[in-house]
Amino acid sequence: MTNKQKRAAHGAWSLLGLAAAAFALAGCGGGGGGSSASNPTPSACADCGTLLVGLTDADGDFLSYTVDVLSIKLQRANGAQIETLPQTTRVDFNQLTNLSDLLSVATLAPGDFVKGSIRVDYANADIEVAKGMDSVKATPVDANGQPLGITELEIRLDGKNHLVITKKRATFLAIDFNLGASNTVDMTKTPPVVTVNTFITASVQPVQDKDLRVRGPLVSVDTTASSYVVNVRPWHNTDGDHGQFTVHTTDTTSFEIDGVTSTGADGLKALAAEAAGTLTVAFGTLDTTTHDFTATSVLAGTSVDGEGLDAVQGNVVSRNSDTTFTIKGACAVHRENHGFDFPRTVVVTVGSGTKVIKAGSTATLDTGAISVGQNVVAFGKLTEPPAAAPMGSASSGEGASPTPTTPATLDATAGRVRLQATEIRGNVKAVTSGQLTMQLRTIDRLGIAMFDFTGTGSDPTNYLVSTGTMSLSNLSIGEFAKVIGFVTPFGKAPPDFAGSTVIDPRDLPSVLGIGWGATGTTAPFLSMNAMGLVIDNKNSSIGDRHFIQSGMNKIDILTLASGPTVAPADKGMYGLWEPGHIELFSSFADFETKLATRLGAGDAVTSMSAFGAYDSASNTLTANGVSVFFGKMDPSQDED
Repeated sequence: MTNKQKRAAHGAWSLLGLAAAAFALAGCGGGGGGSSASNPTPSACADCGTLLVGLTDADGDFLSYTVDVLSIKLQRANGAQIETLPQTTRVDFNQLTNLSDLLSVATLAPGDFVKGSIRVDYANADIEVAKGMDSVKATPVDANGQPLGITELEIRLDGKNHLVITKKRATFLAIDFNLGASNTVDMTKTPPVVTVNTFITASVQPVQDKDLRVRGPLVSVDTTASSYVVNVRPWHNTDGDHGQFTVHTTDTTSFEIDGVTSTGADGLKALAAEAAGTLTVAFGTLDTTTHDFTATSVLAGTSVDGEGLDAVQGNVVSRNSDTTFTIKGACAVHRENHGFDFPRTVVVTVGSGTKVIKAGSTATLDTGAISVGQNVVAFGKLTEPPAAAPMGSASSGEGASPTPTTPATLDATAGRVRLQATEIRGNVKAVTSGQLTMQLRTIDRLGIAMFDFTGTGSDPTNYLVSTGTMSLSNLSIGEFAKVIGFVTPFGKAPPDFAGSTVIDPRDLPSVLGIGWGATGTTAPFLSMNAMGLVIDNKNSSIGDRHFIQSGMNKIDILTLASGPTVAPADKGMYGLWEPGHIELFSSFADFETKLATRLGAGDAVTSMSAFGAYDSASNTLTANGVSVFFGKMDPSQDED
């Protein structure tokens, strides 16, 4: 695998996420593996294997994408089925674009799983998109423009990509809902309309370049082994049995327990003093060989969102005064029942009694550290206006909920605020030693138009980022770049931002999207073989969707001198989709053979998406993931 292909793996391995894994999803609410003759309990199966199920998502431009997952089934080669989701699970897939979530740990008898199915209910979906200076709720519809209810997708795996459970060994299954390939957004309508053609993929390896999140109540702590055990309970579930899991820690693991920070052995000792059942959330990495999980950071007790205190996460868009600031793109978790909703805009009040913590640091800061752009989690007492009813309530209903006339408020005067790593994106304007100047485009998922930098001295057109000793040699003027770090305290700029990680353009995955009208075409390619697909960019059936998105640069395929080539990476997942069914291939050659056979038989392709690294010099997208769609689509809408 070349370095460029590895750099694109983040987007493509996300695409690998859900086909095999869709079988074992346990999402934002709950789930786990029940017992049966083919899936015996641990006591009845000493030679069983362990299935770790993780959920993730390929990037899409949504502030929230919350739906109810009703069922996920696995089917063995002999036809025996296993339901892996014992309860309806509410999932916000948008929160998983930068991490994976451990959904369940199931004990299964050895054998192959060859296909599965997933049922998703959109009736109470909450899909939020950024529009102008605010976020609005969008309406999901099917390819015929009809409101979505329950949708079901069958997933078949080719013989080289079966999910195999092995005696006394752990297998990891990563699930990806793939928002980018599954949705097109029409922002010209009020409210915006999202056309959904669910595309789900899967991989038997953890998603590269993404942390894994493990949530659940504490079972025990072993300070000698530097580890602890939890009952897995993903997302905001208050109950449900998802299996037990061991979290390993190191001398550098950061802990925040009931608002108190510590590191390494001191943190684990503090965790050991907590009662069994204390809620924990860990972020870290999963070893691809041993499947041991090592935490880089751990939250516990009231430091977990909604545990004892209401919590609101989002980006600060303005400082209204010394004691108040406004958050947009806000997700709220309620202390009464861990239910979550999206009040969109929240005004937070802080005071001398507010504790300010920076993620990964043991230092205690003052409220001046909270500046415009910073991603925060604020803890306190939340008050929401009646129009912002919690999701799933009788008043939430379908379609666009009314925007509250007044924003929600959070009183954090006796609470705390955690500063979290923030992601900024924009074009490079200047590079000097230890400093980068950017034309700022977005902060996390919010457009710059949403932010009022008054009082900070920040200029988004010349945003100064300190980069320390990090190499900036791969950055060129005008190119698009991403930086992860923390905003400078309020009123202390310049510099405006302290970068801890700089992602150069070659590390940013590119996306190709093209559609061939409602009836499609049987001749989408000039040539096709095991080495790649060359798109015919002069095909008269091409609709309004024909782009390659690389960073903020959107290339019109029709303007290229020749059609782009979609070539396979060393590792990838390639799917053929039609309504209610998807067939996945880990071999590009097998995928191309089946695709050619279907085109030769007269089946029309209506749309295609691909994820990977685009080289403009060769006009080639080296793809870790390709999605080809048959059947009715709506190609008249661009992906936003």
